[in-house]
Amino acid sequence: QLQLVESGGGLVQAGGTLSLSCKTSGRTDGTYFMAWFRQAPGKEREFVAMIARSGSSTVYAESVKGRFTISKDIAKNAVNLQMGTLKPEDTAVYYCAAGAFVRDYSGSSDYTYWGQGTQVTVSS
Repeated sequence: QLQLVESGGGLVQAGGTLSLSCKTSGRTDGTYFMAWFRQAPGKEREFVAMIARSGSSTVYAESVKGRFTISKDIAKNAVNLQMGTLKPEDTAVYYCAAGAFVRDYSGSSDYTYWGQGTQVTVSS
């Protein structure tokens, strides 16, 4: 059983930056695909970014490519999401997810463990 706890959300102005962290209860390198999803009010949960088990590859949604960076901090058992040039449409609850066997990295059903989410609000 892996527990995930997100932190770092908050209120930021458009164009600003914010860094999210997902602390895991155990090691994930070599074992779990880690991803960030988000869900805005009235919308479905959507894929944001994924980092592979080895940490050697990353994938981003088109809407955040070039602005967000996902990374692993192995020493701290954490996965981070650095968000830049934020836009009001980035406003959502951001969730961290982990899955041992992920075929569709953008599909939430392949991820077994989820955090409770952290709110990100971008004002215009």
